[in-house]
Amino acid sequence: MPKQSNKARLHPRNRNRLPYDLDALVKTTPKLANHIQPNKYGGQSVEFSNPIAVKLLNKAILKHYYGIKNWDFPDENLCPPIPGRADYIHYIADLLSERNGGTIPRGDSVTCWDIGVGANCIYPIIGVTEYDWNFIGTDIDPKSIRTAKQIVENNPSLKGKITCLLQDHSNAIFQGIIKEGDTIDIAICNPPFHASAEEAQKGTSRKVRNLSGKKGTGTTLNFGGIPKELIYEGGEYQFIQNMMQESKKFATNFFWFSTLVSKQATLKGIYKTLEKLEATQIKTMPMNTGNKTSRIVAWTFLSKTAQKAWRAYRWT
Repeated sequence: MPKQSNKARLHPRNRNRLPYDLDALVKTTPKLANHIQPNKYGGQSVEFSNPIAVKLLNKAILKHYYGIKNWDFPDENLCPPIPGRADYIHYIADLLSERNGGTIPRGDSVTCWDIGVGANCIYPIIGVTEYDWNFIGTDIDPKSIRTAKQIVENNPSLKGKITCLLQDHSNAIFQGIIKEGDTIDIAICNPPFHASAEEAQKGTSRKVRNLSGKKGTGTTLNFGGIPKELIYEGGEYQFIQNMMQESKKFATNFFWFSTLVSKQATLKGIYKTLEKLEATQIKTMPMNTGNKTSRIVAWTFLSKTAQKAWRAYRWT
């Protein structure tokens, strides 16, 4: 399928819905020119199987489309595909609008909690740029938190909008950070996908084959990623199960909880657990980025009356 058709599957408000303007991107980041090559459709494309090229592309995208001029982090950390990350933000904006008379709440009236903000700080960057929301980003890796803070400090448009906090307890998500009386409009999460290092390597090999047509050795991740970002005992399923169980304890602190779910097979267990936890509403939003299909699952424990009161207090 041509690249343009794939990108057209992105959210209507996604700034990267159309093919990249490679000339403009190279102008902002000249080194990217060394990694542009012909594709099988007769056009020009980025060398997506090369981690250096991917990072340069993302820097250029943030400069050209989002006005973020200073974005850097260690090469071993996860380098996210920005269009897909932007789609998550746009879909949760739609979710908030459904409880706000069809209007997306913007500015300081919305606080978003990013579980596993990572060194790249990408979700807060997009959320601040698109909707002027406030963000709290948490992570269990001290180095990632330091790097994310540096990105915020080095970009004037992000200052005062993003708070990055270290989660000292590796098995906790909200506990130890959320305080009584805290109000967060939505939590977002891109959970560790793999259950083991071996599984991560196999995933890398598949990705390299899909992107380059060559057999991947598994030694390099084209989007990077340290073990804490990619691997969790029990994989995506167990991480989300732990998140759901803990979310119940903070039912009144959040309007919505949400997470990306990459594996279709994970959904059955999610729905069963949320039913047991007595979630008042569960919503599943399909996401299609490139050749990948995933989904967002969101849930709330608030009653209809509590939701109405939240809207009146926070958004109007």
